[in-house]
Amino acid sequence: MGRLLTWAIPAIALGAALIGIEPLQAAVLEKTALVAKTKVQYKVVLPNGYDAGKAYPAILVFGGGPQTMNTVDGALDRNFRAEAEKRGYIVVAPAAPGGDLFFQGGERIFPQFLDMILADYHVRDGKFHVAGPSNGGITSFHVAAENPQYFLSVTAFPGYMWKATEAKLRAISKLCVFTYVGETDEYQWHEEMKREVQFLSSLGTVARYTEEKGQPHRLETLAGANATRLFDGFAEAEKGCSH
Repeated sequence: MGRLLTWAIPAIALGAALIGIEPLQAAVLEKTALVAKTKVQYKVVLPNGYDAGKAYPAILVFGGGPQTMNTVDGALDRNFRAEAEKRGYIVVAPAAPGGDLFFQGGERIFPQFLDMILADYHVRDGKFHVAGPSNGGITSFHVAAENPQYFLSVTAFPGYMWKATEAKLRAISKLCVFTYVGETDEYQWHEEMKREVQFLSSLGTVARYTEEKGQPHRLETLAGANATRLFDGFAEAEKGCSH
């Protein structure tokens, strides 16, 4: 019986793909595409009761560390999937193409990757939130600065602007910016994140720096049931990001 079920699930998914519809229940889809002459693997989380004719808010998620599909899965499972399915968000999470981090060459797939997602899914207002932990947070700043017209907010836990310049920070000054870092994080995130948030705030940006008490680099205070805090930020950003 287990063998029959193992084969039945792909058959159902294939049937849905052949007739051009997505499954109605919450689902995580694993996909591969050629974008900017680059092979990209990515996952898409669809919300409960997904309706392809309805517009949904969407989040672009980047994994930490080497930004492989394993780290993508970790971020989705810890911080995004459950709450997105419940609150009605589409989540799109690519792995680093060819092993190139998204702030060290992998960003070449943008903005074409975003245009592809917008063609495949009805994203509300054609704009994404972008978020991720550690290297995913750095990537979130970097990709948003290069393509600000596609985004509503940047959330890094932790993260800062890669090779920050005033011009790059000004590029995201119309977005909401939410940053989090563990109080006991052994890396040197704190001061750079504070500086960038202070500069953005001086421009009138809704920008916040939050030090998570007693937390190390890997933040439990934003994981599992605590992921609601991330989504509260997304909901706030949808109401507007300039003072």
